[in-house]
Amino acid sequence: MTVNEPGRNLPPAAEARMAEVRRSGTWSSALSTDEFAAIRSAGFEPVGQVLGAAVYNLGYTGGYGCPAFGSGYGLGPFGGYRGGPFAGATATSGGGTFGSYAPLVRTMYEARRQAIGRMTAECQELGGHGVVGVQLTIGSFPAGGLEFKAIGTAVRAPGSAALREPFTSDLSGQDFAKLVLAGWVPVGLVLGISVGARHDDWATVSQTRWGTGNIEVSGYTDLVNATRHDARHQLEADVTRHGADGVVLQQMSIRVGEHECPVQEGRRDHVLEATIIGTAIAHFGRRRETAKPPLAIMSLDPGRRQAARVRLG
Repeated sequence: MTVNEPGRNLPPAAEARMAEVRRSGTWSSALSTDEFAAIRSAGFEPVGQVLGAAVYNLGYTGGYGCPAFGSGYGLGPFGGYRGGPFAGATATSGGGTFGSYAPLVRTMYEARRQAIGRMTAECQELGGHGVVGVQLTIGSFPAGGLEFKAIGTAVRAPGSAALREPFTSDLSGQDFAKLVLAGWVPVGLVLGISVGARHDDWATVSQTRWGTGNIEVSGYTDLVNATRHDARHQLEADVTRHGADGVVLQQMSIRVGEHECPVQEGRRDHVLEATIIGTAIAHFGRRRETAKPPLAIMSLDPGRRQAARVRLG
């Protein structure tokens, strides 16, 4: 079971594992040799491998209506089909319109943040200042549902005061060291998630028929652009929530699926999931300026040039 107390969100098994690690006086990590050396060069040391997991059952996900519902073209005064072709319309989870998957996206955010929060709690238990090399994964759970998992290596800067909340980062050890040495620090993992759905209208169907030729499928282009835009908007909001200056991206992916339109028989709706994962960063010191090479100046006075030749032999 998970302990739901302020400041603690660890299962008893994780508490016991953290206590065992502290008693052993050793540490484990998911770092390569190069990553370990890079982190040490930046003044940090690993304190242990940390993990956070959450298993969620996906019930109501939204998206049960046609995304073109209410777009006005081909629909009756109460949304009923009146014989004309449906107009293409992309519904994104961020827009919260009818036919969107907003409930699903809220659950995906919640599950990932639960996993990250439990991983961060393990980092605090070990006295770490943050977690590097975080890997966020989603997999099916044998008993049903989905497992959301976050795993990384907790690190600390010896002699530094404890942080109110450890940072999280999906940067590699080498990238983490470069960031710190350049005057920047990771603040936290940030997410941009959006699910968009679009009805395959008459234009999309005609553009994807065999023999149409090499042409752009405008409906699919709109689906990709609208969903990616919404995901970027959600990412920017997460960066702002962390109070960071910007974000460095490590992962941007899309998944596409389709299902039969629930309103118009014989037509399909396409669904696209866009996910962006990165590390929010903040500047903590004056930017280092690249050292300029010395400038050689030759005197125009013939007497001084001769004196210089004599001194140099």
